[in-house]
Amino acid sequence: MFAMHPTLLVGPADWDAARLPKEEFLSRIAAFWRDADPGIASVVVYGSPCDHAELAYLTHFTPKLEPAIALIPRGGEPRLLVGGGANMIGAAKPLTWVETLLPLRDAGQTIARWSRELGSGGIALVNGGAMRFGLRQEIVTALGAPPPDVTGMVAAAMRRKSVREVALLRDACASLSAAFAAMREAQQTGRSMTDTVLAGERAAWQRGAQDVRSAFGRDNELAPFTVPVGEPVEPLQVYLAVRHGGYWAEGFTVLSRAPWPAMVAAEAMLDKAIGLARPGAPHRDLARMLENGISIHRSLSATREHAGHSIGLALQEPASLNEASDGRFAAGEVYTVRVGLHDGDGAAIVSAMIAITQDGYEVLWRGADA
Repeated sequence: MFAMHPTLLVGPADWDAARLPKEEFLSRIAAFWRDADPGIASVVVYGSPCDHAELAYLTHFTPKLEPAIALIPRGGEPRLLVGGGANMIGAAKPLTWVETLLPLRDAGQTIARWSRELGSGGIALVNGGAMRFGLRQEIVTALGAPPPDVTGMVAAAMRRKSVREVALLRDACASLSAAFAAMREAQQTGRSMTDTVLAGERAAWQRGAQDVRSAFGRDNELAPFTVPVGEPVEPLQVYLAVRHGGYWAEGFTVLSRAPWPAMVAAEAMLDKAIGLARPGAPHRDLARMLENGISIHRSLSATREHAGHSIGLALQEPASLNEASDGRFAAGEVYTVRVGLHDGDGAAIVSAMIAITQDGYEVLWRGADA
């Protein structure tokens, strides 16, 4: 992640049943229970404002200020424990399809009591690693033992996007395109670096973004806003991430009035990388090609460890494109792919968002085309 997480999430997050009907979530939960150990009778799913992808995947709920916990049984209706007290229940209801919402207090005792109500069978945990230590210990103490962690099962399912999810990712990419178009126009007219980046953020917010994060600078020095920069910068390296409808799109590009040699070279390498992203192809082949084409001495810190990753409800999903990966591309997955290099004339980081299809790939967004 290249930019700071906001203190308070302010963007629209209401559940839109027309875009993601309840049946979509019920099918996700049913798929989880088909693969889960038969001895598990219920699952506790944790989410916080900065780490809630799994919770959103199963309930659509995005915690804005305080955490939330979903209680999902193998049979029966789920419940959602919402932080902030009873006064927050009304505000939380439009954010989820789950009908039973309760205040998040005495979580350990609530979960233990719920487990007794369900009868036989154990409780598993999703995203427990993101819990505050005190909350997790409260749950472990109430249950008498640490619950097994099944986060990996949900994370694996999240990588395969449904048709509805890809449509939402297209919306996020459209917001990303609008943001980069606004930045390019501002930069072309001689606006300051600060005003240029703010123009992009403003365009994304105007399209209904839930979250916008940016980093920018000269060459390979990327940083979020700390102090205003009152003069124009040519060329300007920009990173922007936009969350729209729950799904993330991110992009790197260089804004320049004239052709920038480092960017031209990076785009050529990006072409080759995208061409390797096909169903069944190993992640490491793409990473190895880039390492062979861009020596470690010419690569940039933002791209040295990996050349991208799976993206969706989480800005960075687990599948990373590096030589250590034993994963393969699969139809239904969406990736952000990036290339960074520097030479004697400067530096550039460029990227694209791609969807893996049954017989190849589709470019959802690319900085050179934005």
